[in-house]
Amino acid sequence: MVTRPSDVRARRVAGIATLLGVAIAGLAGAQSSRGSYHVAQRVPLGGEGGWDYIAVDTARGRLFITRSDRVMVVDQATGKQVGEITGLKRGHGVALDYATNHGFATSGADSTVTMFDLGTLAVLKRTVAAVDDDAVLYDPASKRVFTMNGDAGSASVIDPSSGERVGNIDLGGKPEFAVTDGAGKLYVNIEDKGEIVEVDPAAMTVTRRWSIAPCEEPTGLAIDVAHRRLFSVCGNKVMAVSDATSGTLLTTLPIGAGVDGAAFDAASGNAFASNGEGTVTVVHEDTPDRFRVVSTVPTMTGARTIALDLKSHRVYTVGARFGPMPAAAAGSTGRRRPPMIPGSFTLLVLEP
Repeated sequence: MVTRPSDVRARRVAGIATLLGVAIAGLAGAQSSRGSYHVAQRVPLGGEGGWDYIAVDTARGRLFITRSDRVMVVDQATGKQVGEITGLKRGHGVALDYATNHGFATSGADSTVTMFDLGTLAVLKRTVAAVDDDAVLYDPASKRVFTMNGDAGSASVIDPSSGERVGNIDLGGKPEFAVTDGAGKLYVNIEDKGEIVEVDPAAMTVTRRWSIAPCEEPTGLAIDVAHRRLFSVCGNKVMAVSDATSGTLLTTLPIGAGVDGAAFDAASGNAFASNGEGTVTVVHEDTPDRFRVVSTVPTMTGARTIALDLKSHRVYTVGARFGPMPAAAAGSTGRRRPPMIPGSFTLLVLEP
């Protein structure tokens, strides 16, 4: 049989096309897996009262979940509650300092911070911060704890060794969540002004501020430390990405309603927005200047806060089931909420 040059060329073209098809399929699979998270576990926790932030204790494999009057401490491996910190009045956030072996929980209704022992969970001290202390974080550069005080428009500064308040920072607006770059700067979402403020934690001063419009009512905040990118999640259903170096907004992306939490995983390049409507939006950072929504993961009603375990790369959120909205009482002007179904409070574990 005589092989013609045209047949050889045809086979070569077919072979190249096959190889290209395999490569493109592999790339598409890799790209889709970047955002292919799912709810791998639903762990019933029960208990009465509302909830707010979640904190991951990577050293001991535990989760700290704030409730209305306490902090639930849950073992990550078993999903069992292993302890609690009591005495809170409208609990909000928890920060951990491994150097002092102290944890800190904010209590918004009485403006206090509860310092506790990370090993025994025993309460060690209660310190007055400021009105409506909400989110809280430990900054390793300044070795201080900072509370974000919504109604007071400030951040309280606490010594993690003594638990004493050592300063106050006027933020010029109502702070929500804050993050640290670990190298001498804090960044804070200012909810009522739609902006970010940069704080020098050592000098306890605001150094810069910038608008992230069209973002409205920014709540959760996450940071890509390596590329200096900030991810603000906003009440008008957008994620605003800004450049912490230049202090400018880069882009916005669509997310769900009722958002209150954000996280960023440097290993995967994924940013997360936890939406109270019952979804988590996953945004992938293709490059430091290019971002896209890669998936929307169904979760649970009210699952508006989020925590990322940087060791396992699991994502945690909590929600519950609710009954029908009660009828408005005559002359009532307050905000109505549907009642939570008893025992329905649930921890959700998301995995890729």
